[in-house]
Amino acid sequence: MLRVAIVGCGKVADQHIYAIQRISDCRIVAAVDRELLMARQLAERFNVPECFFDLNEMLHGCEPDVVHITTPPQSHFSLARQCLEFGSHVYAVTANETEELMQFADSRGIKMTVGHNYQFTLEMLEMRRLVKQGFLGGKPVHLESYWSYDLSDLSYVGPVLGNREHWVRQLPGQLFHNIISHGIAKLAEFLDDEVSVLVATAHQSARLSQLGVEDVLDELRVVLRDASGTTAFFCFSTGIKTTNQLRIYGPANSMVADIITGSLTRKRSQPYKIYLTYVIPSFNEACEHLRNAGLNLSDFIRRRLYQDFGMKELIERFYKSIAEQDSPPIPYREIVLTARIMDEIFAQVYAGKKRVNHRGIGGIVVDDFALASDRPKTAEPEALRSSGDR
Repeated sequence: MLRVAIVGCGKVADQHIYAIQRISDCRIVAAVDRELLMARQLAERFNVPECFFDLNEMLHGCEPDVVHITTPPQSHFSLARQCLEFGSHVYAVTANETEELMQFADSRGIKMTVGHNYQFTLEMLEMRRLVKQGFLGGKPVHLESYWSYDLSDLSYVGPVLGNREHWVRQLPGQLFHNIISHGIAKLAEFLDDEVSVLVATAHQSARLSQLGVEDVLDELRVVLRDASGTTAFFCFSTGIKTTNQLRIYGPANSMVADIITGSLTRKRSQPYKIYLTYVIPSFNEACEHLRNAGLNLSDFIRRRLYQDFGMKELIERFYKSIAEQDSPPIPYREIVLTARIMDEIFAQVYAGKKRVNHRGIGGIVVDDFALASDRPKTAEPEALRSSGDR
């Protein structure tokens, strides 16, 4: 049975624990937070036997097999490095740091992953299966990733927008840095390692401007092309509501995975006589929506349709890769490419502006990440802080 520890006891930690509780052959043995009260409240709510304010003390006292780091991104690199040195995991604020951590993990026989849980939703799993079966008719020709973010609830985003010293605004990519890796990772899965063209532009929405918020950009558009000619478009927006999609176009057919509705729409390219063009494609698309409704109803009845299914699936696959000494669920190639793309986006968007160079998750903007260890080694103490306001 895998022994699991949680580092950082805020809101994100709760999401991880709910997912872990659905997985067999593992148990949470410790909670760690620089604010010991945070660790204690989490331990009481989820029956976690041990709580600590010092990571080093927890590592040596509990010897966890897996560590979930759910602190703000700035601390991920140092905490991950410490866990790796003990026998656990890594993270970075630049692509170079990301690769450094992965190389260190490999040298220790340790596995690592990042929290790209939206890669493992039911519709994304089906899309991946169809791509492998050749539904597209070849390598993707074009990709589009859309990621919307709602800023209307000021009780949630107010602390970020109203405080220049908030940790989100200290990230190299500010608001973008803490969100867009989920959407970029969807593109990275299907792009070559070498992205030959990347053009990024960003601006502030009218709503944010009306609120009088300075120095925060919330609208981002990116165009990419890899060495083999596959093109991609990424859109992050606070103005477009409830649109989290991946659209993938192949030589023969295309698909749209919609994270909000939990649906995968298959679109077959087939010529019809002129008058049938106005009937059959629309009918086929209606059938696709009915198919998705049926699948979602079936998954609901079978208790497979629940919030954060993707997180549970990712964590479970990660644990399985540890137990069976298999490849991690997210290839390191995709993690590095996501980091490099994000680094270049931030370099273009914030060119000429002072950028804070924190050692954190380096281009990969994720709110979590997990570590797997073999045997403990010595490490220096490290301060911790939960990400409770995320």
